[in-house]
Amino acid sequence: MDPRTGLPVVGMVGGGQLARMTHQAAIALGQSLRVLALTPSDGAALVAADVRYGDHTDLAALRAFAEGCDVVTFDHEHVPGAHIAALAAEGVTLHPAAPALRYAQDKRAMRERLSGLGAPVPRWRPVGDPAELVEFGAEVGWPVVLKAARGGYDGRGVWLVTGPDEATERAGTLLAGGTELIVEERVPLRRELAVQVARSPFGQVAAYPVVETVQRDGICVEVLAPAPDLPEELSVAAQRLAIDIATTLDVVGLLAVELFQTDAGLVVNELAMRPHNSGHWTIEGARTSQFEQHLRAVLDYPMGDTTLTAPVVVMANVLGGEPGGMSIDERLHHLFAADPGARVHLYGKQVRPGRKIGHVTVLGADLPEVRARAARAARWLTEGSAA
Repeated sequence: MDPRTGLPVVGMVGGGQLARMTHQAAIALGQSLRVLALTPSDGAALVAADVRYGDHTDLAALRAFAEGCDVVTFDHEHVPGAHIAALAAEGVTLHPAAPALRYAQDKRAMRERLSGLGAPVPRWRPVGDPAELVEFGAEVGWPVVLKAARGGYDGRGVWLVTGPDEATERAGTLLAGGTELIVEERVPLRRELAVQVARSPFGQVAAYPVVETVQRDGICVEVLAPAPDLPEELSVAAQRLAIDIATTLDVVGLLAVELFQTDAGLVVNELAMRPHNSGHWTIEGARTSQFEQHLRAVLDYPMGDTTLTAPVVVMANVLGGEPGGMSIDERLHHLFAADPGARVHLYGKQVRPGRKIGHVTVLGADLPEVRARAARAARWLTEGSAA
């Protein structure tokens, strides 16, 4: 407990935008989130009062950080599982715990576990040599999706392989470099969806409305809440699927389930056990943001209300553009003058082309109008122009 406030201390490993926005939610609960950052320029380190510095792969740094924390959680999946298990053995409370987090860190383990549970997943197999990849492609049809079992995100660590020659070359190079691989069929999807649930140690769960995520070059550029024209029975099925996964895997905190909607139903794509880009809309668009909900869950507080605050909510990611032109401050001036209702969240990151540097949320009643406003606002901040 923090002797100044009498409230529990939550530590979050990682100093990125997720920790930054979780810190904002912690303030309303009377707390200042403790953050383990790599550098003082990390997004959360720029705003949080209680910042410790160290590498998430350094067990000694993790031990020092966890001392005095009532619970430790994560803003990414890159802490070695052995380190998490070692901390747990030493009495540190970690949410999610190592056995659950493994399925968000390791795509092979995730696919094996979900397949064993009977959850809907693409046809897949591990790849130990190029011949296995070629054999799989011949079986399910080309192209196929080759994935690094660990470490990929935002399109990294994912390759669309179109035929046997490319398969042999690509898999040979990656395997020789030590990359563990799995391959999946390319799912004939109608669109991509996501659903988030939160679960407490007591076992209480809360589910957010299912959203549609729009991808470009492997990066989520837009989230539509609720997912438009989604049949009620499919929405309920997605929420139940996420709750079942969270309960079976004993996830504590937030679980984001990325889904493919196909003509045959839903297929699980990925899992994330932390606040997630598909839930950024909840800051203004839900009665309880995903960041506050994550804190409530790991602290075993009762869950908050997940209903929407408007009929339609659209979140658009702001990606870094080319350097030069208007400063970000000038762009904010123009955007706020043009659309006072647009809500902007910048992450304190240095701008690089294609990098997520923030997001914009717009609320309303008409999806085409709200979507156009959000896209225009994101373009202003990315390009300095709404054209």
